[in-house]
Amino acid sequence: MLSLVENHSLPRTAAFFDLDKTVIAKSSTLTFSKSFYQGGLINRRAALRTAYTQFVFLAGGADHDQMERMRKYLSALCRGWNVQQVKDIVAETLHDLIDPIIYDEAASLIEEHHTAGRDVVIVSTSGAEVVEPIGELLGADRVVATRMVVGDDGCFTGEVEYYAYGPTKAEAIRELAESEEYDLAHCYAYSDSATDLPMLEAVGHPHAVNPDRTLRREALARGWPILDFHRPVRLKQRLAVRPRPALLAAAAIGAAAATAGLVWYASRRRVATA
Repeated sequence: MLSLVENHSLPRTAAFFDLDKTVIAKSSTLTFSKSFYQGGLINRRAALRTAYTQFVFLAGGADHDQMERMRKYLSALCRGWNVQQVKDIVAETLHDLIDPIIYDEAASLIEEHHTAGRDVVIVSTSGAEVVEPIGELLGADRVVATRMVVGDDGCFTGEVEYYAYGPTKAEAIRELAESEEYDLAHCYAYSDSATDLPMLEAVGHPHAVNPDRTLRREALARGWPILDFHRPVRLKQRLAVRPRPALLAAAAIGAAAATAGLVWYASRRRVATA
């Protein structure tokens, strides 16, 4: 169990979450392929290919070579896309596409880490135009994501400015730790893929979530916790059945205030009738 309250006299800490198949049940980028098709950014053939890529990703995970092929394909695919149009499409369809595939277990973990006083950071290989709105939806404090080069015309050039993948994720975590004064030995990290081993190794509390075979083997060998997330649920549904920690805290404060008021009132009555 996570500690409920972080001792703020200690260095700051954070929880780093991979996104795809760790916090959400699918690939964040590929999930928007139908919306990009309807918005005229990709043709039917590309939409079908991304649907197939999503199937392969979900069926067996993606190793280094598969991730490289996916990166090259998506970089070439988005060449010429207007960045503002991409952002608009993501904003318009975010709740319909992403909200239903958020793991209930991941959302609960995010709440627990926030309650414990830790920052929550999403670290994803997907593009910033997709990851940043998802991070905001999840209530994350920071986002690390892949960034594409944008030309003077406001369109993607097809070149990658920053690729948040493998060792690069670990480097980003260490840079954040330095700038935000996180104590990595007391930080947490969660991922489903062996490609994120450098990120998991960078913190004191690594966790394998729905791990691929390689990561499961490594987690078992190193004694890392293995978590099984399998309940996608809309955030609104969670709020309907489970009070958020902030609401619980407010209720507790309100109850304490009411109790204090009753004690004061009773004592005043005793004084008045003495």
